[in-house]
Amino acid sequence: METTKAPLPPIPSDDKHLITVLSIDGGGIRGIIPGIILGFLESELQKLDGDQARLADYFDVIAGTSTGGLVTTMLTAPNEKNRPLYAAKDIKEFFLEHSPKIFPQNNNLLSNIVKLTKNLFGRPRYSGKYLRSLLRGKLGDTKLDQTLTNVVIPAFDIKRLQPTIFSSFQLKKRPDLNALMSDICIATSAAPTYLPPHYFETKIDHGKVISEFNLIDGGVAANNPTLVAIAEVTNKICQNGPIANVNVEAMQYERFLVISLGTGSPKQEKKYSADEAAQWGILSWIATTNGSTPLIDAFSQASSDMVDFHLASLLRALKSEHNYLRIQDDTLSGDLSSVDVASEKNLNDLVKVGESLLKKPVSKVNFKTGIYEPVNHYETNEEALKRFAERLSKQKRFRKSKMSINGIAKNSNKGYYK
Repeated sequence: METTKAPLPPIPSDDKHLITVLSIDGGGIRGIIPGIILGFLESELQKLDGDQARLADYFDVIAGTSTGGLVTTMLTAPNEKNRPLYAAKDIKEFFLEHSPKIFPQNNNLLSNIVKLTKNLFGRPRYSGKYLRSLLRGKLGDTKLDQTLTNVVIPAFDIKRLQPTIFSSFQLKKRPDLNALMSDICIATSAAPTYLPPHYFETKIDHGKVISEFNLIDGGVAANNPTLVAIAEVTNKICQNGPIANVNVEAMQYERFLVISLGTGSPKQEKKYSADEAAQWGILSWIATTNGSTPLIDAFSQASSDMVDFHLASLLRALKSEHNYLRIQDDTLSGDLSSVDVASEKNLNDLVKVGESLLKKPVSKVNFKTGIYEPVNHYETNEEALKRFAERLSKQKRFRKSKMSINGIAKNSNKGYYK
């Protein structure tokens, strides 16, 4: 019998006020995958609103962890014309150009032995010098309060053993969080065993240190930062009232429009069994095999999937599933599932993964099997992104019309959506 497809979710005729959220997971070089997705979304917005349209023009908050934090910064840090430093289509080229220098590949026996020895005796696999130099050069003196829309970037402070959330929403209350975006990116990307932890200070104008940070990868706290972003919006509304002149109250989660992008995960048969792990000691948990590190895989995938579970369940209860789009690929294997195998072949293969993911049906994780399964209407991710682009464009036009009617100033130094 032929399977009957359920109808696609309708585009609401009147969205009125929405809070718009974009979230990007951590995953090292696999950041190429959401980069491809974002390039497509921005191109659809440009078809609707012109070639100068950028993602920062449409989202009230963009959140990212680790490599997602780097992508977030690329999309929101201002250039000399006070427009985003990068168009979304340029993210792919950024990864292709710089990943081999961030994660240099010396695939000979001696270099692998040296790398393993360094790892075992107290040093990360990579020095991080190129990444630091790159970010310092690209971002200069840009600070958190200068981003073109609100951003939320998690890191983890190993001295305090507490998450540190670099959030635009907290700056009035926590001026010590107004760090250089380069420091924030270096910190959130400092994956344990891969890159060194990052120490930096924030100071007030006359040079007095007001806070110090000892940070590692934000994936330790929230590899999928979607709920962190929503919580930051909620706290902001509770404390200071509506954001961006949008009439949405703190607990109106059905008024959140959310796109959450994963960076891929290993397919089921490439994961681990209890019998296999029962033979592991400390070294086996942190050793890289076929491009993956079990301990890193465990905390990053657990974090990402639990966030997806909570948010999907909440919006299902509110009958607002059409407001949430999670795009993730769980079919990666070998080098594709690694965070650092930056060979030319693997990077180009990751581009193909991102491009093929657009053509796949919208899927949801089955929490019994851990496998992503197509939803019953078989809408593709590409079609879903087009639908969301229409709603984002409508929301932008709606806000402009309301601003015009109400005489709200349009020249905020925080940009349209701050």
